This record gives sequence, structure tokens and C-alpha cells, in this order.
Amino acid sequence: MGLKGYIGKRIFYSIILIWAVITVNFMIFSMMPGDPLAQFVAGQRGRIDEDRYNELRHAFGLDSPLHERYLLTISNMLTFNFGRETGSGEPVWNTVLTPLFNTIILMGSSVIISILIGIIIGVIVANKRGGLFDTFVVTGSLVGYSVPIFFIGWIMIFLFAIQLDWFPAGGTFPVEWGRNPPANILEFIAGRGIMIVLPVITLFMFSVGGWILLTRACVLETINEDYVLTARAKGLKERTVLFKHILKNASLPLITNVAIAFAFLISGAIITETLFSYNGMGLLTWHSIYPFPNLPVLSAIFYVTGLLVIVANFIADLLYGIIDPRVRYG
Repeated sequence: MGLKGYIGKRIFYSIILIWAVITVNFMIFSMMPGDPLAQFVAGQRGRIDEDRYNELRHAFGLDSPLHERYLLTISNMLTFNFGRETGSGEPVWNTVLTPLFNTIILMGSSVIISILIGIIIGVIVANKRGGLFDTFVVTGSLVGYSVPIFFIGWIMIFLFAIQLDWFPAGGTFPVEWGRNPPANILEFIAGRGIMIVLPVITLFMFSVGGWILLTRACVLETINEDYVLTARAKGLKERTVLFKHILKNASLPLITNVAIAFAFLISGAIITETLFSYNGMGLLTWHSIYPFPNLPVLSAIFYVTGLLVIVANFIADLLYGIIDPRVRYG
């Protein structure tokens, strides 16, 4: 089977997966026990009467038969029509846009930094396997990966926000901006940058250890191959051998994990964003769960996240053949 046939087969499988994601999404949010709308109405303390309640049920399609709601869900998901949120009645996209932009800034920064530094350190550690440096880094990675992320965040806030007063303890924008962010783009970038320093460090310290351990394991599988010995026998620089020959051929598992990391990027970090009061997708997800469920927003978040995972795996499969010529599509 050639590349075109492989792409066609993967597209077909991806369509089936998208249908499965939509179906599971529908089952989770439409067939769960209880009535989320009734919980929302109860939280309004009598401000919504029975007529308004019935209007809301009709607006959200909850009075339709199950099969009609299922077909409508498929149509809406495929056209990215996520409806209106339970609370304000605003379109879900309007509610999601600002937190989505904020999360891309935060998660994008932490993911890129973690991947780059983790892979570089992982290659170096694998090359110095068995030594004191290897033992120190592996132990530190295991400890950092095992410590709860909220504990790391608390330490960051206590040291750098409370004790040293270098960075703000939380928030999305500097307090002095109020409702009017600066028109100067450099001031805007600097202001936003100072607000994400502690959350980015927290996410970095929690995740970089996993990238180090994964890279180290991948590199150790190929570091003693014959082509590596040949490259060294030719007199190539050790840096060239490590990153051009060894890492390239050991990178297939890394590609998959990098793709999935970027796919989950928009889902945000619920604990970190809540801890730092950062208006991102993680905090939006938490507010959509508590104090009462905002199902249209949750459904949109879960569907888009699942869709991105499917797309990321599709791209990773195509990249395998580009990175490693030994991969054959079939």
C-alpha cells in the first residue's frame, strides 16, 4: 500500500473515531442521571418559574426524543455549533474564546519549553548513563513527576510571590491595567508575560521530568546500534552523533507524545489555572462543573479535545515516514 492508500485508510479510521467521540460525548452529557437544568434552576432561588423552566428545556432541546437529540448532536458537533451556555445564554464560542487564547499562551509556553529542555537533557543523560549525573537527573525527574502539581504551585507562590515579591501570586492581567489594557504591544506582552511566569514554571517543573525519562529510554534503545559506532568511527562530533543520528532514529515515540501534548494543550490545566486564578480553559472547565454543571461548555471542551487528539495522531503517523525512512506504510 502506498502513501495515498495509507492516508485514505487513516482518514476513514479518523472519521469513525470522530463519530465515536461524538457518540460518547452525547452519552455522557445526555444520558447521565439527574437533571442538570433542574440543578441550575434550583440555584436561582426561585427566580425561574415553571414556564421559564419549560422554555429553557425547549431551548436546549431537552424535551425532544433521544434519537432526535442524538442526530442533532452529530450535526451540531460537525458544524461546531455548540449552542448556548446554561448560565448567561451566551453562545458557547463567545464564552470559550478568551479562555482559549489565554490557555494557548500559558500551555503553549510551558509545553514547548518542557519538550525542548526535556529532550536535550534526556539525550545528554542517556549518553552519560550510569554516572552520577545520570542518577541525579533521573532521581530528580522521578521526584518532580511524582510531586502533586498544586504543591509545586504553592511553593512557587510562597517563595516568589509572598516572600520575594518578584511576581504576582495570580491573575490573568496586571491589576493596574483595570479594564483598559495598554495599547503599546510591548507593554501588553510584558504585562501578560509577568503574569504567566509562575504558572509556566509550575507546569514546567511538573512535566519536564517525564520528557527527560521518555527521551532517555528512547535513546538507550538505539545508542549502541551499529550505525552509531560507524558515525563515531568516521570522526563525527559527539553532538552530531547524539542529535542527528541517535535522536532522529529514536524519536518515533517522542513524536507521538509531542503530538498528544499539543492536542491536549487547549484543555488547559485545571489545578494550575485554578490555583493561580488564571482565566484559561482549565478554570473555565472548573467553573462549568461547580457549583452547577454547564453542560454545553463541557461538551464543547471535551469534543474539541478529542478531535485534536485524533488529528494529532493522524499527523504523527504521517511524520513517522518522514523522520524514519525505515517506516513503510501498509
